[in-house]
Amino acid sequence: MFPINKTEHNWLIHKINNNAVLENTHIIRGVVYDLGCGTRPYEKDILPFATSYFGIDWANTSHTQRADMIADLNHPLMINDEVADTVVSFQVLEHLSEPQTMLNEAFRILKPKGNIFLTVPFQWWIHEAPYDFFRYTLYGLNNMFEKAGFVDVKVEPQAGFFTMWILKINYFSSRYVRGPKPIRCLIKACMLPFWYLGQIAAPFLDRLDQNWLSETSGYIVTARKPPTP
Repeated sequence: MFPINKTEHNWLIHKINNNAVLENTHIIRGVVYDLGCGTRPYEKDILPFATSYFGIDWANTSHTQRADMIADLNHPLMINDEVADTVVSFQVLEHLSEPQTMLNEAFRILKPKGNIFLTVPFQWWIHEAPYDFFRYTLYGLNNMFEKAGFVDVKVEPQAGFFTMWILKINYFSSRYVRGPKPIRCLIKACMLPFWYLGQIAAPFLDRLDQNWLSETSGYIVTARKPPTP
């Protein structure tokens, strides 16, 4: 799991993503391939439900390189057909210039009846520039997964309107934490109560939002590969 540090402006999104993994461990089984594994934050959470975990990431990652295999997910993978029981991918699809290729490859390497589970942002700021290409709606995600061949596609919002906007405000205000270290510490100390209280209040305020699908920070997508005819 990502560590939760409640002195930060964005601890809520880490908590949301952690919860997404915990709530979907029931679809994780067998051989798991993590496409765009980064620092492998969820490996320890996945392994109790899996027989093995295999991380794939590209050479230009902005994180510490911890992949078992170096590969560009915009291109076909040097992996045999139907070797995975589960494919996972967390906050990766937006960083691909050819996201349909990744979904097509995930389908190819999955065994029949295999599962895919990923998270992806919707209303979110540009990050890891210049490798930030797309934002996805419910309808776009459904279309892409079905085009790849998946069935039982389920797209769920990760949060509501208020969480989305409070996180946006926090990210915006965090840009003003700058200057010499003493000045940065002072600015952060002044902002910390607003960051903290906003993130505490956001999930409760989300109860006022009756349509999370329309304006959410991101989505959880689960689907499966159909059995062989």
